[in-house]
Amino acid sequence: MTSHPETPPVLADDERDRIHAYWRAANYLSVGQIYLLDNPLLRDPLAPEHIKPRLLGHWGTTPGLNLIYAHLNRVIRARDADVIFVTGPGHGGPGLVANAYLEGTYSEVYTGIEEDTEGLRKLFRQFSFPGGIPSHVAAQTPGSIHEGGELGYALVHAYGAAFDNPDLVVAAVIGDGEAETGPLAASWHSNKFLNPATDGAVLPILHLNGYKIANPTVLARLPHDELESLMRGYGYRPITVAGDDPVNVHQQLAAALDEAFDDIATIQRVARNGEQTQRPVWPMLVLRTPKGWTGPKMVEGKQIEGTWRAHQVPLAETRDNPSHRRQLEEWLRSYRPEELFDADGRLRPELRALAPAGDRRMSANPHANGGLLLDDLDLPDFRDFAVPVEQPATTTHEATRVLGTFLRDVIARNPDRFRLMGPDETASNRLDAVYESTDKVWLSEIEPVDEHLAPDGRVMEVLSEHLCQGWLEGYLLTGRHGLFNCYEAFVHIVDSMLNQHAKWLATSRELPWRRPIASLNYLLTSHVWRQDHNGASHQDPGFIDLVANKRAELTRVYLPPDGNTLLSVADHCLRSRDYINVIVAGKQPALAYLGMDEAIAHCTRGLGIWQWASTATAEPDVVLACAGDIPTLETLAAADILRRELPDLQVRVINIVDLMRLQPESEHPHGLPDSEFDALFGVDTPVIFAYHGYPWLIHRLTYRRTNHSHLHVRGFKERGTTTTPFDMVMLNDLDRFHLVMDVIDRVDGLGNRAAVLRQAMADARLAARRYTREHGEDDPQISGWTWVI
Repeated sequence: MTSHPETPPVLADDERDRIHAYWRAANYLSVGQIYLLDNPLLRDPLAPEHIKPRLLGHWGTTPGLNLIYAHLNRVIRARDADVIFVTGPGHGGPGLVANAYLEGTYSEVYTGIEEDTEGLRKLFRQFSFPGGIPSHVAAQTPGSIHEGGELGYALVHAYGAAFDNPDLVVAAVIGDGEAETGPLAASWHSNKFLNPATDGAVLPILHLNGYKIANPTVLARLPHDELESLMRGYGYRPITVAGDDPVNVHQQLAAALDEAFDDIATIQRVARNGEQTQRPVWPMLVLRTPKGWTGPKMVEGKQIEGTWRAHQVPLAETRDNPSHRRQLEEWLRSYRPEELFDADGRLRPELRALAPAGDRRMSANPHANGGLLLDDLDLPDFRDFAVPVEQPATTTHEATRVLGTFLRDVIARNPDRFRLMGPDETASNRLDAVYESTDKVWLSEIEPVDEHLAPDGRVMEVLSEHLCQGWLEGYLLTGRHGLFNCYEAFVHIVDSMLNQHAKWLATSRELPWRRPIASLNYLLTSHVWRQDHNGASHQDPGFIDLVANKRAELTRVYLPPDGNTLLSVADHCLRSRDYINVIVAGKQPALAYLGMDEAIAHCTRGLGIWQWASTATAEPDVVLACAGDIPTLETLAAADILRRELPDLQVRVINIVDLMRLQPESEHPHGLPDSEFDALFGVDTPVIFAYHGYPWLIHRLTYRRTNHSHLHVRGFKERGTTTTPFDMVMLNDLDRFHLVMDVIDRVDGLGNRAAVLRQAMADARLAARRYTREHGEDDPQISGWTWVI
């Protein structure tokens, strides 16, 4: 164990005392935010009307965050270091707000909250107050890239921020409660992907104060040797700071940070001189301090400091209980605010001088407002990668393999600002053309049998969707671009991460000082309709539903039916800002439908009539709508049967690429006006809609449309197993034969006239299933279907 209980002093007494005073100021502002409506500097005795009626916030972790922040400021000033602060215990929000205010940044971005007594009153009043700011470290907090409302992702966000940022150090504070989560446990392995020659550094700071909201924490109760062994096993060199005597802890922490930053500088210098021979062992800090340090030690005979009772609001009845109010006033006055702030309420100059200047302030660092640093991607012309299509639905290709050639050149053109993330599936998802431009990042040992591994790779693969998403979020939030490719069924693992990122984007869009960042782009492939070989465990298209629940101005869902439409959609998504884009596309051989010019026009519209597949020249008898590559295939095959068997039936085929076009324009920016929707789908025309996902989403998107009562949707019905591709669509009644039966059942007057055809379709389904049971594959007449003019 490396610790510093008796280390010779790093800090002179006067410097230590100033840092201690700065820490007191941050603690005072933190407590004030939780409790005070008025009387911000206690110029008057504390009265009930000075206290908020609803006390919300978290005190327990805050003094530790403030301590770390004050000491990092010293390091930044001494070394001119470029540092951002990632706060895992995000409920320590008052501390990060307090430090942004002390540095002056808060008043710069929120000009109504001045650096004076009235500004302090406003700062306190707004915290966890209607019309104010949340209690967590959120997008409203200058210097933050990490919403702390959900635990588990501080460290992975920190690493994402450090990739391709060679001069940046990301200080990532990990709460001991957060350290119990699965994503955080996996995040320790991110050091195996950090290249000291080209990336920045992450300094993990495991802050152990012993308790969560009501229970002790696992890591805090480990014997220290065991904890040290765990950290060393992860590949770190732990440096421990521990105690409850401020004088001693200040000296320990100063020495520990100097040691860590010296170590980081040495690791990077060796790597950048070409002397690195093996993966480095990076430093990390273990900080043990009491929970709720400097707060009330006892309340009504019960211990508070150092226990779980300090987690939230230690004195909960201060408005109505004179004893609690008196204790709160003693607590606030213990920080001696009159020594910290001048008569006008400004932080005293000798303390203000402890903060770095300009962009070196962690609350003002441009990396924590990534849109300030964002450069456009240098994108190749996606039309150069087009699949030739002389006749629609006659030739096959693998759509994602086509996309892979485009991404290969995107990576080659953008060696410092684009990364491809995925959980061990880049080649499986047919994107392996990227390896012509780059390798996969790998800092550990490389065996002769390994392929495409290198320290400077641009592809990041790890079998954790949490890490892929977290790395990409940190990368985007600090001003870069990327794409996350994943098997469709398993992207659900990051559902809650998407929720938090959507909330971040929604808030940041309302903050004029936060600049737009590159969109979070998902490519979901190996999808539900072509997971017939893996079976039910790999069949779930529900991520689309989750995304559709988010705010309309944030989300886009695209279902390109072939390679050329996929290229067009991907280029659009990579150029976009502040969105969550979901692209669902198959990787298996499939038919090509549109030449590139037609594909661009179709994707620009978002949906449209495919006249080449339609027989209706005027008002249709039925509309066959489709969204998704396999639903498109089955719809076209059904249209082919109808044009041959019922040549007088007026059939219109509509393909949808942009799913949000189905909504009214009042509900989504991409929504189709009612007049246009009615012109396409009719007002009383039967619509048979073959959809990639769960059918009820289409009903939800279209329930306000005039023709909704005539809309019949076929999609995934949770019927899946290991079987053939066509048997899979039959299990869910999405097959061409069933779609024809749906048309016969729903077009007025057709049931009796087409009874023979309907029976033939039912018989065809039985024959197709029987063929699979006898031969173990689909009937070649079905699997080899093409459109014949």
